[in-house]
Amino acid sequence: MFKQIILVAGILLSGAAFADNCDKPRDDFDGLYCLNKVYQAADNELNEVYRELRSFLTPEQKSKLKTTQIGWIRERNSRCSFRKDGNFFVSLGCTRDMTVERANQIRDRIRECKATGCQPGKL
Repeated sequence: MFKQIILVAGILLSGAAFADNCDKPRDDFDGLYCLNKVYQAADNELNEVYRELRSFLTPEQKSKLKTTQIGWIRERNSRCSFRKDGNFFVSLGCTRDMTVERANQIRDRIRECKATGCQPGKL
């Protein structure tokens, strides 16, 4: 039990120490760690802009946005992941890129809502 705690602590400390050096990953696992951090930040930003856009919308527009977002999630999952031989694979680079692109699209809608009013056809 004590050895397991030390091992877990060692892994956490090595990840924390490495977190500031993502420009030079030591191996693919470190690269994956860094890419995941970037994806998580992009996903958090997407959630924030999605909530902000909803604050401008009528109930009908919110419903349309939700339907569109669910469709986008399905498309992202279809493009960026697959199953093979009982395993599940995800391309974090693909998910990151699609998430950043979607956040930018939603930012464009926010800008339109502020400037000219929300256009349901663009949700």
